Amino acid sequence: MTGQAEADEAARKAREEAASRLFSGPVAFLRSAPKLAFLPDPNVPEIAFCGRSNVGKSSLLNALTGRKAIARASVTPGRTQELNFFDVGRAEAEGAQPLFRLVDMPGYGFAKAPVKLVEQWKTLVRDYLRGRPVLARTLLLVDSRHGLKDSDRAMMKMLDEAAVGYRVVLTKTDKISASALAAVAERTAAELRRHVAAHPELHLTSSEKGMGIARLRAAVVADALGEDWAPQVKAP
Repeated sequence: MTGQAEADEAARKAREEAASRLFSGPVAFLRSAPKLAFLPDPNVPEIAFCGRSNVGKSSLLNALTGRKAIARASVTPGRTQELNFFDVGRAEAEGAQPLFRLVDMPGYGFAKAPVKLVEQWKTLVRDYLRGRPVLARTLLLVDSRHGLKDSDRAMMKMLDEAAVGYRVVLTKTDKISASALAAVAERTAAELRRHVAAHPELHLTSSEKGMGIARLRAAVVADALGEDWAPQVKAP
């Protein structure tokens, strides 16, 4: 390993450790918003999580925050029907003000709900994504066992059109073979290059095994607070 490569690796590990320390501090559910009128004041950056129903959003949120049940996981697709907000950290100068928020969005795809209710969810999600000034990044979760589906592509198109930057995160990577994972990752990465709002880095994660969680956690914090965010962090 060259001197530059060693320096880059040390910097990566330092970012991951700092992000882990941040998430070991205050993380708390704030509120659910069934309509835009119930959104919290747009005073801190937000990172939104979206994906097909049962893609593993709740499990990923729990893994990233190091909590067992900060977000409730369910075997019933479509359980999340509102925008759920979670405060993360606290800013030195702002007292109780969080550093940023995570936003758990309603799942899409095969949600078991009446058509009218699903349309209401779609409208809520679309209006939030297009009009939220503090939205720093969206994470689009994709089940690695299935790869991108048409519903994911529709979401990517909407994010592109709204100029909302997003990262694609492959979930449940421990559930498929290494060769199958490599193939789906290659196909997904190739497709990402055709989308103007997509971040070029593809994240491979397993909430159950912890694979890729530290790297994604550091990326989430950097997206929310900027690359030089570390001095803002207050020890738990």
